[in-house]
This record gives sequence, structure tokens and C-alpha cells, in this order.
Amino acid sequence: MTGPNETLIKLEGIKKVFYTDELETHALADIHLEIAKGEYVSISGPSGCGKTTLLSILGLLDTPTGGTYSLAGHAVANLTPSERARVRNRQIGFIFQAFNLIGDLNVYENVELPLTYRGMPSSERDGRVKSALERVGMVHRMKHYPSQLSGGQQQRVAVARAVAGEPAILLADEPTGNLDSQNGEAVMELLRELHSAGATICMVTHDNRYARHAEREVKLFDGKVVEEEAAVR
Repeated sequence: MTGPNETLIKLEGIKKVFYTDELETHALADIHLEIAKGEYVSISGPSGCGKTTLLSILGLLDTPTGGTYSLAGHAVANLTPSERARVRNRQIGFIFQAFNLIGDLNVYENVELPLTYRGMPSSERDGRVKSALERVGMVHRMKHYPSQLSGGQQQRVAVARAVAGEPAILLADEPTGNLDSQNGEAVMELLRELHSAGATICMVTHDNRYARHAEREVKLFDGKVVEEEAAVR
């Protein structure tokens, strides 16, 4: 594991090319990026600039066409498929724009599910789930189903599911994209609290208001990093 201020994520020369029929689409080109443990980084840029592709590579949901990716000092390319799945489950928390909750599971069961895949004892799972739901203010809704919740409440549950596993890094893909401004601000406040408690966060957003919540803003354009700067609060 890394210590404070040590590099958690290191990307060197990352490229991603999609091949369809006879067409080559260069989604990412020569990306160099480092994220330290405990840092809060936003990745911003116009639609189609490669933000979600980059996040998918960071989250081991996709593999680059070229370049190297090191996570906590380990080269991701050397991992077997089962090792990649294990890292995703144990070290990475995902928060998606569409919430991705399972409709026929209640709030408690949605948060518990990734922990079940780890083979974690039920008593430990119970403690983790209730603690995570307390952090997002949703304990009183743990027997409700996603269809009984507002968009803002569903996103809070999604955040709880992401943090229950105590991941090394939280990856948030447009976490406010389906929310009104009031609920969007509430979710951003939640991420800020998690960061204050020591979480490493990497968030994709096209909204400058939310990008400024991070410590550092990485701007993409046409698959390249065109600017990196401390976020303006």
C-alpha cells in the first residue's frame, strides 16, 4: 500500500484506439497522469473528449491500446482477469451517473452485494453496510427499493455502496448528471466529506461548477490532457 502523498495512480503514454469496420477512433492519445493517495481530482472537458474512456481504464473496466498503468505500485497489465476483478472489487469504488442500483434488491441489499462477492462474514457485512448508509443519511430507508426513492436518494445509496468496501480510490462518472442542482450539490458535499476523511477521488464531470470542488482539475480535449491546474474554489 502507498503512504500519504505517495502516488496511487500513474499513467504513462496511455492510448486507446477503437476499431470499427475500417475506421480507427483515437479516444485517448498519450495521456500522462499521476494521482496521489488522498487527492481529489476532477477530469473535465467537452462531450466525446475521452473522459469516460479514461475513467473506464482507471477502473479496470477497459484496457489501453498502449502505455502503462500502475495502481499502488503494481503494473495493471500484469494482472490476470481474475486478479483484475479482485482489484475492482476490493480497491475501487464506482459511482455512476445512472446509479446502477438493482431494482429487485432493497437499499441494504444493494450496498451489501459487492461485499458478499468478497466472501465477507455476515456480521462484518452488516456493520459495513449500516455504517456506509449512516454516512449518507439513508439508514432510515434501508428496507426501501430503488423505485421508492428519489434520484438524489438513489445516488446517496450508490455512494454508500461505493464506500462500504473501503476502496483505495473512488471513481465517479458524472455523479450529478441525472440530478437537479440541489441534489447535485448535496452529492458533491458528500464527496467533499469523504475526501476530508481521507478518500482518494477521481471524478469525471462536464460541469465547471462541480469540477471546482476538486483540488486539481485535469482538462481533456480530443483525447489529450490540454491543461492541469489547481481548481478555483
